[in-house]
Amino acid sequence: MGARGVFIVPMDSTLESYEFWVFDLDGTLVDVEPSYATEVVTMVGERLGRGFSEWEKAALWYGFGDHRTALLAEKGIDPARFWSVFHEVEDAEARAAATFLYDDAEPVLSALDCPVGVVTHCQRYLTDPVLDQLDIRDWFDTVFCCTEESGWKPDPAPVRQALTGMDIRHRGADARGALVGDSPQDIGAAWNVGLDGIHVERHGHDRRGVCVLGDRRVTRLDELITRSRGPAMD
Repeated sequence: MGARGVFIVPMDSTLESYEFWVFDLDGTLVDVEPSYATEVVTMVGERLGRGFSEWEKAALWYGFGDHRTALLAEKGIDPARFWSVFHEVEDAEARAAATFLYDDAEPVLSALDCPVGVVTHCQRYLTDPVLDQLDIRDWFDTVFCCTEESGWKPDPAPVRQALTGMDIRHRGADARGALVGDSPQDIGAAWNVGLDGIHVERHGHDRRGVCVLGDRRVTRLDELITRSRGPAMD
């Protein structure tokens, strides 16, 4: 979709419309202080003998569109090597200390009276300290951390495993659910498993470089609390 296209907001894409919810974690419910992301990617670049601009550091951290893949190819960096060094550099306690909860997350999650799960690309050794630091572990019925074995979003397998952990079978085959995330991979995973995909745009399409199409797009999660009344322009 072009940046000036019309994005139609479904009339019933609100909290009460769904019987269960799945959320991405990083960039959707929580994020890190910008200085932390910059410091980590800078250190990774130093170990790899490569320098990155400020925008490149953000693109590598958040994975805007296909920019991460393109940047690594442009810099001559093997993706497996990049992630190996990345995980060597990151310290779980430091990351947890630098992580904050978006102010629009708690009002939404506290309003939900149904199964809620998380599917994240963040590895378990990083995810657990964040959940404990922010004291939000008990907000979720299940937290699934993707691995090479499970697959990565938009592969539907991680979401299916999370749904199994949420035990939604008794709600029937017609139970309606939504997956909320900040990336095209999140929306793809939602659609691949038959859920509505709701995109939260934390950065703006100008910075991201692409316009993500979903069943609904919001800039804040608490927009889901109020019923929409018509089309929106993006």
